[in-house]
Amino acid sequence: MKTLTVNIPDSLEMDNKEVLLLLASKLYEQGKLSLGQAADLAGLTKRTFAEILDKYNVSVFNFPAIDLAKDVANA
Repeated sequence: MKTLTVNIPDSLEMDNKEVLLLLASKLYEQGKLSLGQAADLAGLTKRTFAEILDKYNVSVFNFPAIDLAKDVANA
């Protein structure tokens, strides 16, 4: 695992946990991390992380709309 040091301007008024949540939710939204991996990055359980995703406007059901359309068509 890589270690990253980031300098966050004080004007953002974000603590480390909030930065990790933002990063984890964005990586999950982009499909780069699974729900479990993103939760681990944020230091949370999967359930807690899934509940917090709404705060970042990220759906826990993370798959492309085209896949949903195909599923509906095949139902």
